[in-house]
Amino acid sequence: MSLISIGSVLVEKEVVKAFFLCDLHDCKGACCVEGELGAPLTEAEAAQLQDLPEELLQMLPKKGLRYLEEHGSVEVYQGLQYTRTIDHNECVFTCMRDGITFCAIEIAYREGKLPFDKPISCRLFPIRVRKKFGLDYLVYEQHSMCRAARKAGRECKVQLIDCVSSALESRFGSDWLKDLKSCVNNSFST
Repeated sequence: MSLISIGSVLVEKEVVKAFFLCDLHDCKGACCVEGELGAPLTEAEAAQLQDLPEELLQMLPKKGLRYLEEHGSVEVYQGLQYTRTIDHNECVFTCMRDGITFCAIEIAYREGKLPFDKPISCRLFPIRVRKKFGLDYLVYEQHSMCRAARKAGRECKVQLIDCVSSALESRFGSDWLKDLKSCVNNSFST
């Protein structure tokens, strides 16, 4: 597996070569439902989710509200914090609209009801930030639930890094993102 280095961040070459365009109508928001753990959280994100405003709670289904009351919004696994999941399935912050699973945090943020957006790990998905040699290391997780997104990305010629560029900029900064895109453009032009 080849790596490139952008500043102090290692990037798996597959991250910059992949095409991806999220297609919620095909996957129905499966990334909020599948998996045993919720979204990885930063310390700041975990703290934000401790006292949830009523506007957000009103968006959640009764099942999610009951689970939050019993178990809280954050779970710890191997020393890391994650959004709580209901019985190791859907994230406790999911809500359904027109048969599609959405993140209530994201909706509340976009509607001006929350001062923060959904976790950065969700906004970066299917890119995951891991650690390698003590540095952030970006990997591309290719899940079957995203098959249509890969196909749409190829057909529309949308690179994965463009699909999640605002999340990459939020996490690493605009200068870092410019350096990444410059590196990508140089590698594709040679």
